[in-house]
Amino acid sequence: MKIVGGGDLDHVLMAGIDGLGLSANDRQITSLLSFLQLMQKWGKTYNLTAIRDLRAAVDLHLLDSLAVSPFLKGRAILDVGTGAGLPGVPLAILHPEMRFVLLDASAKKLRFVRQVTMELGLCNVEIVVARVEDAVFDHRFDRVMARAFASLLDIRRLASRFLTPEGRILALKGRLAEQEMAAVRDGVLGVHALKVPGLDAERHVVELSAGFIHG
Repeated sequence: MKIVGGGDLDHVLMAGIDGLGLSANDRQITSLLSFLQLMQKWGKTYNLTAIRDLRAAVDLHLLDSLAVSPFLKGRAILDVGTGAGLPGVPLAILHPEMRFVLLDASAKKLRFVRQVTMELGLCNVEIVVARVEDAVFDHRFDRVMARAFASLLDIRRLASRFLTPEGRILALKGRLAEQEMAAVRDGVLGVHALKVPGLDAERHVVELSAGFIHG
Protein backbone atom coordinates (compact mmCIF):
# COMPACT_ATOMS: atom_id res chain seq x y z
CA MET A 1 0.00 0.00 0.00
CA LYS A 2 1.47 3.35 -1.04
CA ILE A 3 1.38 6.60 0.91
CA VAL A 4 2.30 9.95 -0.59
CA GLY A 5 5.80 10.97 0.48
CA GLY A 6 5.98 8.12 2.98
CA GLY A 7 6.94 5.01 1.06
CA ASP A 8 5.11 1.72 1.41
CA LEU A 9 2.90 1.25 4.44
CA ASP A 10 3.71 -2.45 4.58
CA HIS A 11 7.42 -1.67 4.82
CA VAL A 12 6.78 0.92 7.53
CA LEU A 13 4.68 -1.57 9.48
CA MET A 14 7.18 -4.42 9.08
CA ALA A 15 10.01 -2.17 10.26
CA GLY A 16 7.94 -1.10 13.27
CA ILE A 17 7.07 -4.68 14.19
CA ASP A 18 10.75 -5.60 13.91
CA GLY A 19 11.57 -2.62 16.12
CA LEU A 20 9.24 -4.05 18.77
CA GLY A 21 11.13 -7.34 18.64
CA LEU A 22 8.16 -9.12 17.08
CA SER A 23 7.55 -10.90 13.78
CA ALA A 24 4.65 -11.11 11.35
CA ASN A 25 4.08 -12.97 8.10
CA ASP A 26 2.80 -11.42 4.88
CA ARG A 27 -0.78 -12.45 5.57
CA GLN A 28 -0.72 -10.80 8.99
CA ILE A 29 0.76 -7.60 7.55
CA THR A 30 -2.02 -7.52 4.96
CA SER A 31 -4.69 -8.10 7.62
CA LEU A 32 -3.30 -5.36 9.88
CA LEU A 33 -3.32 -2.83 7.05
CA SER A 34 -6.77 -3.94 5.93
CA PHE A 35 -7.98 -3.23 9.45
CA LEU A 36 -6.69 0.33 9.14
CA GLN A 37 -8.37 0.75 5.76
CA LEU A 38 -11.69 -0.45 7.16
CA MET A 39 -11.33 1.88 10.13
CA GLN A 40 -10.71 4.79 7.79
CA LYS A 41 -13.62 3.77 5.54
CA TRP A 42 -16.14 3.48 8.37
CA GLY A 43 -14.54 5.93 10.81
CA LYS A 44 -17.06 8.75 10.49
CA THR A 45 -20.08 6.48 10.35
CA TYR A 46 -19.15 4.67 13.55
CA ASN A 47 -17.26 7.51 15.28
CA LEU A 48 -14.15 5.35 15.54
CA THR A 49 -11.11 7.62 15.43
CA ALA A 50 -10.03 11.17 14.71
CA ILE A 51 -6.89 9.94 12.94
CA ARG A 52 -7.34 10.08 9.17
CA ASP A 53 -3.72 9.71 8.07
CA LEU A 54 -2.84 6.06 7.47
CA ARG A 55 0.85 6.60 8.13
CA ALA A 56 0.11 8.05 11.57
CA ALA A 57 -2.42 5.28 12.22
CA VAL A 58 0.28 2.64 11.75
CA ASP A 59 2.10 4.05 14.77
CA LEU A 60 -0.84 5.17 16.88
CA HIS A 61 -3.18 2.23 16.28
CA LEU A 62 -1.18 -0.79 15.13
CA LEU A 63 2.27 -0.51 16.71
CA ASP A 64 0.91 1.04 19.90
CA SER A 65 -1.42 -1.96 20.24
CA LEU A 66 1.17 -4.59 19.33
CA ALA A 67 3.65 -3.23 21.88
CA VAL A 68 1.79 -5.10 24.63
CA SER A 69 2.51 -8.48 22.98
CA PRO A 70 5.42 -9.49 25.25
CA PHE A 71 3.12 -9.31 28.28
CA LEU A 72 0.39 -11.59 26.93
CA LYS A 73 0.53 -14.98 28.63
CA GLY A 74 -1.87 -17.90 28.50
CA ARG A 75 -4.58 -18.42 25.92
CA ALA A 76 -7.61 -16.42 27.06
CA ILE A 77 -7.39 -12.63 26.76
CA LEU A 78 -10.08 -10.04 27.56
CA ASP A 79 -9.92 -6.54 26.06
CA VAL A 80 -12.05 -4.24 28.23
CA GLY A 81 -13.35 -1.08 26.58
CA THR A 82 -12.06 -2.15 23.18
CA GLY A 83 -13.89 0.60 21.25
CA ALA A 84 -12.89 0.21 17.61
CA GLY A 85 -11.02 -3.01 18.43
CA LEU A 86 -7.87 -1.57 19.98
CA PRO A 87 -5.67 -3.23 21.03
CA GLY A 88 -7.63 -6.47 20.65
CA VAL A 89 -7.92 -6.76 16.85
CA PRO A 90 -4.23 -6.14 16.00
CA LEU A 91 -3.18 -8.53 18.78
CA ALA A 92 -5.62 -11.19 17.59
CA ILE A 93 -4.15 -10.93 14.09
CA LEU A 94 -0.62 -11.36 15.41
CA HIS A 95 -1.51 -14.14 17.91
CA PRO A 96 -3.88 -16.64 16.27
CA GLU A 97 -3.03 -19.17 18.98
CA MET A 98 -4.79 -17.01 21.61
CA ARG A 99 -8.50 -16.40 22.12
CA PHE A 100 -9.59 -12.78 22.46
CA VAL A 101 -12.86 -11.48 23.88
CA LEU A 102 -13.51 -7.83 22.96
CA LEU A 103 -15.84 -6.10 25.42
CA ASP A 104 -17.43 -2.67 25.06
CA ALA A 105 -20.71 -0.96 25.91
CA SER A 106 -20.98 0.68 22.48
CA ALA A 107 -23.03 -1.55 20.19
CA LYS A 108 -22.34 0.87 17.35
CA LYS A 109 -18.56 0.51 17.52
CA LEU A 110 -18.78 -3.24 17.99
CA ARG A 111 -20.86 -3.53 14.83
CA PHE A 112 -17.77 -2.24 13.06
CA VAL A 113 -15.50 -4.66 14.94
CA ARG A 114 -17.80 -7.56 14.08
CA GLN A 115 -17.62 -6.59 10.40
CA VAL A 116 -13.83 -6.45 10.63
CA THR A 117 -13.59 -9.93 12.13
CA MET A 118 -15.81 -11.30 9.37
CA GLU A 119 -13.91 -9.63 6.53
CA LEU A 120 -10.51 -10.62 7.92
CA GLY A 121 -11.59 -14.13 8.89
CA LEU A 122 -10.56 -13.78 12.53
CA CYS A 123 -11.78 -16.99 14.14
CA ASN A 124 -10.09 -16.29 17.48
CA VAL A 125 -12.20 -13.22 18.38
CA GLU A 126 -15.47 -13.06 20.31
CA ILE A 127 -17.38 -9.77 20.62
CA VAL A 128 -19.46 -8.91 23.68
CA VAL A 129 -21.65 -5.82 23.98
CA ALA A 130 -21.99 -4.96 27.67
CA ARG A 131 -20.88 -2.58 30.35
CA VAL A 132 -17.92 -4.01 32.23
CA GLU A 133 -19.95 -3.83 35.43
CA ASP A 134 -22.63 -6.09 33.90
CA ALA A 135 -20.51 -8.50 31.86
CA VAL A 136 -20.75 -12.20 32.69
CA PHE A 137 -18.53 -14.94 31.25
CA ASP A 138 -18.52 -18.72 31.64
CA HIS A 139 -14.75 -18.80 31.98
CA ARG A 140 -11.92 -16.68 33.38
CA PHE A 141 -9.07 -14.98 31.58
CA ASP A 142 -5.28 -15.22 31.82
CA ARG A 143 -4.89 -11.53 30.98
CA VAL A 144 -7.31 -8.62 31.04
CA MET A 145 -6.23 -5.59 28.99
CA ALA A 146 -7.56 -2.08 29.50
CA ARG A 147 -6.42 0.81 27.31
CA ALA A 148 -7.46 4.36 28.26
CA PHE A 149 -10.48 2.85 29.97
CA ALA A 150 -10.41 4.12 33.55
CA SER A 151 -8.13 4.87 36.47
CA LEU A 152 -5.87 2.06 37.68
CA LEU A 153 -7.97 1.77 40.82
CA ASP A 154 -11.20 1.38 38.86
CA ILE A 155 -9.61 -0.98 36.35
CA ARG A 156 -8.46 -3.26 39.16
CA ARG A 157 -11.78 -3.08 40.96
CA LEU A 158 -13.82 -3.83 37.85
CA ALA A 159 -11.61 -6.38 36.12
CA SER A 160 -10.37 -8.58 38.97
CA ARG A 161 -13.38 -10.88 38.88
CA PHE A 162 -12.57 -11.89 35.30
CA LEU A 163 -9.10 -13.26 36.08
CA THR A 164 -7.84 -16.77 36.69
CA PRO A 165 -6.00 -17.23 40.02
CA GLU A 166 -2.69 -16.58 38.27
CA GLY A 167 -4.08 -13.95 35.91
CA ARG A 168 -2.99 -10.35 35.60
CA ILE A 169 -4.48 -7.07 34.52
CA LEU A 170 -2.52 -5.19 31.87
CA ALA A 171 -3.36 -1.50 32.15
CA LEU A 172 -2.08 0.41 29.12
CA LYS A 173 -1.21 3.95 30.11
CA GLY A 174 0.60 7.01 28.86
CA ARG A 175 2.26 9.16 31.49
CA LEU A 176 1.87 7.67 34.95
CA ALA A 177 0.29 9.84 37.64
CA GLU A 178 1.84 9.45 41.09
CA GLN A 179 -1.51 9.63 42.87
CA GLU A 180 -3.05 7.03 40.56
CA MET A 181 -0.14 4.65 41.10
CA ALA A 182 -0.27 5.13 44.88
CA ALA A 183 -3.91 4.03 44.94
CA VAL A 184 -2.93 0.55 43.70
CA ARG A 185 0.57 0.23 45.12
CA ASP A 186 -0.15 -3.09 46.88
CA GLY A 187 -1.35 -4.64 43.63
CA VAL A 188 1.37 -3.51 41.21
CA LEU A 189 3.36 -6.48 39.92
CA GLY A 190 5.38 -4.54 37.38
CA VAL A 191 5.63 -1.26 35.50
CA HIS A 192 7.08 -1.43 32.00
CA ALA A 193 8.00 1.55 29.85
CA LEU A 194 7.32 0.88 26.18
CA LYS A 195 9.26 2.21 23.24
CA VAL A 196 6.84 2.34 20.33
CA PRO A 197 8.50 3.03 16.96
CA GLY A 198 7.30 6.33 15.53
CA LEU A 199 5.89 7.63 18.83
CA ASP A 200 7.58 10.10 21.15
CA ALA A 201 4.81 10.01 23.75
CA GLU A 202 5.21 8.02 26.96
CA ARG A 203 3.69 4.54 26.98
CA HIS A 204 3.55 2.09 29.89
CA VAL A 205 2.10 -1.28 30.77
CA VAL A 206 1.16 -1.56 34.43
CA GLU A 207 0.71 -5.17 35.55
CA LEU A 208 -1.80 -5.54 38.37
CA SER A 209 -2.83 -8.49 40.48
CA ALA A 210 -6.46 -9.27 41.15
CA GLY A 211 -8.09 -7.89 44.28
CA PHE A 212 -10.58 -5.32 45.45
CA ILE A 213 -9.22 -2.18 47.10
CA HIS A 214 -11.32 -0.27 49.57
CA GLY A 215 -11.05 3.46 49.52
